[in-house]
Amino acid sequence: MPEAYNGMAANTLRGVRWLKSSHSNSQGTCAEFARLPSGDVAMRNSRFPEGPALVYTPAEVEALLRGVKDGEFDHLIG
Repeated sequence: MPEAYNGMAANTLRGVRWLKSSHSNSQGTCAEFARLPSGDVAMRNSRFPEGPALVYTPAEVEALLRGVKDGEFDHLIG
């Protein structure tokens, strides 16, 4: 597997399992996430599965999820 960095083509991340929220809209478009062997987490747009994929550390993903759970981003979904 190539070394991961932000903005890489998602199709270079072979052997990972992409997960999409059950809250995806009726067209199936959503952000998808995959845990990488390094422990980092990749994110891609399900409408463009070939990429790009952005790669985040576990700490960055934890901060995002805690903020989402606390409602810090509710203003983005009007």
